[in-house]
Amino acid sequence: QVKLVESGGGSVQAGRSLRLSCAVSGYPHSNGCMAWFRQAPGKERERVASIDTDGATNYSDSVKGRFTISRDNAGKSLYLQMDILKLEDTAMYYCAAAPYIGLRCRDYIFWGQGTQVTVSS
Repeated sequence: QVKLVESGGGSVQAGRSLRLSCAVSGYPHSNGCMAWFRQAPGKERERVASIDTDGATNYSDSVKGRFTISRDNAGKSLYLQMDILKLEDTAMYYCAAAPYIGLRCRDYIFWGQGTQVTVSS
């Protein structure tokens, strides 16, 4: 059973940094298909960063150049380094994982419970 547990959220002033962590268990790939999503009240869920089996990363335009996704070599932890935080980064952040089948990542079907990030002026 795949279990994802986020931590590291909190309240921070604009311009500062936070680092989110996701503890991964039961996921059969050490270099799998993982991502960070966020959802703010009244808004759709947004994928902010992803990392694929070959280590390739992708970022939404809203966070590109400010956020960095990474993972440990064992695939037991996923991270999101968030720098130069803005008010609009306020949201619940979720760690997600997708099955790797047929040499490609499938839909994200494994989710954590989320960790709240609040950015204030």
